[in-house]
Amino acid sequence: MSRQNEKEHKIQQLGRAASVLSVLMYVSYIPQIMNNLEGNPGSPIQPFVAMINCTCWVIYGALKKQKDWPLVVANLPGIFLGAMTFFTAI
Repeated sequence: MSRQNEKEHKIQQLGRAASVLSVLMYVSYIPQIMNNLEGNPGSPIQPFVAMINCTCWVIYGALKKQKDWPLVVANLPGIFLGAMTFFTAI
């Protein structure tokens, strides 16, 4: 494998790992959603900002000439889970 291909492969692996970590970060909202629904609401500010941030990244990744699917996939759960967390906290 050439040096350039090796570098690109490592960058691709980093992107995949970052995508998995991003999805896990948004899945971690589930306990807060459950607490919110049980009458112990948390602050709605952080999940609202996360939802807006993820929406921007999904739009950016989808509108690029060469679609950035890892970016879209990593942030798509954040839109829905951020929204659920926000709406159950208010």
